Parts: sequence; structure tokens; C-alpha cells
Amino acid sequence: MSAYTPTVTGTGAKATIQRFGGYLAGMVMPNIAAFIAWGLITALFIEVGWIPVDKIGGWGDFSGPGLTGIGLVGPMITYLLPLLIGFTGGKMVHGHRGGVVGAIATVGVIVGTDVPMFLGAMAIAPLTAWIVKKLDEAIAGKVKAGFEMLIDNFSAGIIGGAMAVGGLYIVGPVVESITTAAGNGVQWLVDNHLLPAASLIIEPAKVLFLNNAINHGVLTPLGAEQSAETGKSILFMLETNPGPGLGVLLAIMFFGPIALRPTAPGAIIVHFFGGIHEIYFPYILMKPQLIAATILGGATGVATAVITGAGLVASPAPGSIFAYIAMLPKGGVWGPLLAILMATIVSFVVAALLMGFGRNARAESDAEVQAELKAAEEEVAELKAESKQQRP
Repeated sequence: MSAYTPTVTGTGAKATIQRFGGYLAGMVMPNIAAFIAWGLITALFIEVGWIPVDKIGGWGDFSGPGLTGIGLVGPMITYLLPLLIGFTGGKMVHGHRGGVVGAIATVGVIVGTDVPMFLGAMAIAPLTAWIVKKLDEAIAGKVKAGFEMLIDNFSAGIIGGAMAVGGLYIVGPVVESITTAAGNGVQWLVDNHLLPAASLIIEPAKVLFLNNAINHGVLTPLGAEQSAETGKSILFMLETNPGPGLGVLLAIMFFGPIALRPTAPGAIIVHFFGGIHEIYFPYILMKPQLIAATILGGATGVATAVITGAGLVASPAPGSIFAYIAMLPKGGVWGPLLAILMATIVSFVVAALLMGFGRNARAESDAEVQAELKAAEEEVAELKAESKQQRP
């Protein structure tokens, strides 16, 4: 069973958001390698890239085998990535058969608009697969022997084709309008210097394991569209910046409870170099006031990126410093790195202040601290299981 297939019932806003976010993230995360491939090709070969090659980047007029003057960057973001998302979304609902009809339907939303149809694929592919699934359930056991393959193929072809037409005329234009509105909203935040306020939502959401839903479900699709137009996007940096978590872990190492300090260096390596941000979540759950450090650190990183005009060519997944370096645009190297540095410094200072610079480090016994850490780790495991829609 896919790690992102909803299987757990839950109530309340958090469970609903996690279920919905699980679907969105589940369509994107299995295809992150394709996004990285597109990002690397974009960073290297577009006209303003590190090694401009018009036949790959697709900005010049050239002749030769293949699609003249198109290159790789445009077709990958226009066709490959949405089709992969569509296939994955359909497969989540109804296996390989659902993936096929999901990809068919996705073609309709792709050709019906002028923007990359990530969100369109997320909408129409699972719906198409669900329709086929319900039809299969309705006719199960009612088809005469020898006609199963004929009925299966024609039913999937007819439904997939009909949904592709619907995507062309209805779903695609609607999603394009929504995408345009969302992009305008982000631009409004940038123009009014309010984008750093996004950290008020993003940083607490990360600790609740909603980070994949926010990053891969919302920010990555919008950022990919911006990157295709300008060669970079600040949206790739909002959730993935390792600075806020690094600052908290450094503060724990120097000023945290004595029993916790030896655990921080290993966590720093996993977090900063491995890109596994959930390693610092137990520390936040142990001392909830530290969430203020990550919020202020994250906001500082975003503000730094806004001021310097920083952005990445694609989402650094996972959020490792190595992934950040791989996604740096030519001519925009220092802005993203400065955003990480400033986020780390602010998060470290705020976390150190909240912990009294170690004055109360010995207030709790080692046994009490270890018990708190174990309880926090168990809570993190439970939250992670909920985010993946599986029971722990």
C-alpha cells in the first residue's frame, strides 16, 4: 500500500487537512526525482543558466532531430511532470488501471491551458480513476466470460477520453484561473512585503507533519510555474530552508538541558546535510516555546530572500544544504545561502533566549529529560503516521 493512500479515519480539522494534504503530497513526492531532473536541466542549460545550450534549454532557433527549437525544459514541465502526477494520482485511487485513465485525462487539461497543469492533474486524475473504479465495482461479476478484456479496455478508454475532453474545455480553464489567482496572491504578498508572514503558518505546520502537503501540494507547483518563466522562484525556499531547525538544534547543543546536548550534534548532521527536518520536531514538542524561534527564523530567511531577490530553480527535496546548492541559479548564488544563514542566526538567538542561555539547564534531572524526549519522539511518530494516513 502506498504510504500516502488514506486508510485512517479521523475527525477534526487537522485530520481533514492531513488527509487532503496526504493526497496532494502523495501525487508529487514519488515523482520528486523528475522535478529534480527538470530543475538541474533548467539550472544548467537555459539561456541564463550555468552552461547555456539552446538545443537543451530551448530558447534558440536550431534544426535537427526532434522538436525544432523546443529543447527539454519546456516539454518536461508542460507534459512530463503533469503526466507523472496524473498517473500517480490515478494509481493511488485504482491501481495501474486508474493511473492510465488519470494520465489520459491529464492530457486534456495540459493542452487546454497555457500554464503547467500540476494542480489540474491533481484534480482530474483521481476523479477519473474514481469513476472507473465505481464502474468496475458496478459491473463486477456481470460480464460474460471472454469479454472481460474488451469491456475493461473500452470502458477505460471511453471514460478516459471523455474526461480528457472535459479537461480541455472545463477543468483546465477553471484550474488555470485558480492557479493565476493563487500566483497573483503570492505576488501581492511579495509586493506588500508580507511574504515573511507565511512562516506563521509554515513552521507550526511542519511540526504537525503538514509540511509535505504545503510544500509539494501547493508551493512546488506554483514555484515551478514561476521558475519556468524567470529561471527561479522564492516559493521553493519557504518551507525547505534548513536554517530555522538548524538554529534550534544549535541552541539545544549549547544551552539545552544537559541530557539533551549530546543528542544535538547527530541531529544537526541528519537535519542540515541529510535534509530530514523531522529530526528536530521532538525538541519543539518537548519545549513548545521554541516554535517561536523557528517562526522568527523562517520569517527572517524569507525576508532575506525577498530583499536579495533570491530564488531556486526547483524544490530542494529533501531540504538538505546539498540540494540547495544543486538548485542555485546562475547569478543568484549568495541570496539563498544568506537566507539560510540569517534564518539560522535568528532561530539560534531566539531559542537561546527562550532557554535562558542554559541557566536552567540542570533544573530537570536526566531521567526526566529522557522521559520527555521519549514521549516527544512517540508523539512525532504518531503525527508522522497520521500525516501518511496510516496507523502507527
